[in-house]
Amino acid sequence: MKKTTLLLTLGLAALLIVGCQPVNAAYQAPFIETGIDPDSWVTIPAGEFLSGQEDVEVMVDYDYEIMITNVTNAQYAEFLNAAAADGSIGFEGAIPVGYHPGDPFQGYKHEEEILEGMYELIALDDAGVRIALDGDTYASLPAYINHPVTQVTWFGANAYCQYYDWQLPTEIEWEKAARGVEDNRPFPWGEEVERNYANYYSSHDLFEKMAGKSDTTPVGFYNGQTYEGYETHDHASPYGLYDMAGNVWQWVGDDYEDQHYRYLRGGSKESYAVDLRVWKRNSAGPEYFSPNVGFRCARD
Repeated sequence: MKKTTLLLTLGLAALLIVGCQPVNAAYQAPFIETGIDPDSWVTIPAGEFLSGQEDVEVMVDYDYEIMITNVTNAQYAEFLNAAAADGSIGFEGAIPVGYHPGDPFQGYKHEEEILEGMYELIALDDAGVRIALDGDTYASLPAYINHPVTQVTWFGANAYCQYYDWQLPTEIEWEKAARGVEDNRPFPWGEEVERNYANYYSSHDLFEKMAGKSDTTPVGFYNGQTYEGYETHDHASPYGLYDMAGNVWQWVGDDYEDQHYRYLRGGSKESYAVDLRVWKRNSAGPEYFSPNVGFRCARD
């Protein structure tokens, strides 16, 4: 049996998710190939690591695998096509919906009941979404094939992972993959953060400069390469994961007792640098979606 032991309550406060305006429709992002394969996974071995701002020793007593990047628009479009074809998901108008069995409900103060039913997976009718119908087939906008999928709810992230017999990582699994075990670094890459280390608020990355406002960057964009004169820092975590800080907040799988909301990790393109630290968390109802929210999957 898998067991994660938390030796001390982390006591982290949930942070407000910062919304953003969609990128101007007239702006056409260039396609940039990063050389990072979004289909790649890495194994995180069992063992202890230092968690949270207080560096609490936490034991994860099993090996697991996790995607080295966030799920991309191309990958999510492929899922929508496959799941629609075999009836695994349905539609309410043009909106993909998926079944959720409901959550345990304790009637705790401010807790909202999540009932059994069909829930929206991705807001394909919302401004800024990068996936559209091309005839009868879902496809990513060409320039955004290798950008992280956004506008996806927790239900949509969970449905994607479960479709392939995977799961969303827990908070502890996510944090260990982001931080590694060798030290108590606050960021996946080390101790400091500069503007070219990650896609965050006022980082002035290549896409922000071209769009005139925030935009996602391709998964693995910050890998030490220089693109059109913009030099990036290699921000991979000790295990080789990219975008564990910035670009998009990432849904995690924990469903805590007495709560209806879910948690997110990693910060986004709209986050301040302080919120890129590996112990920072965010929360929202599972039906929430945003241009700043995506996910990656884990598996045993």
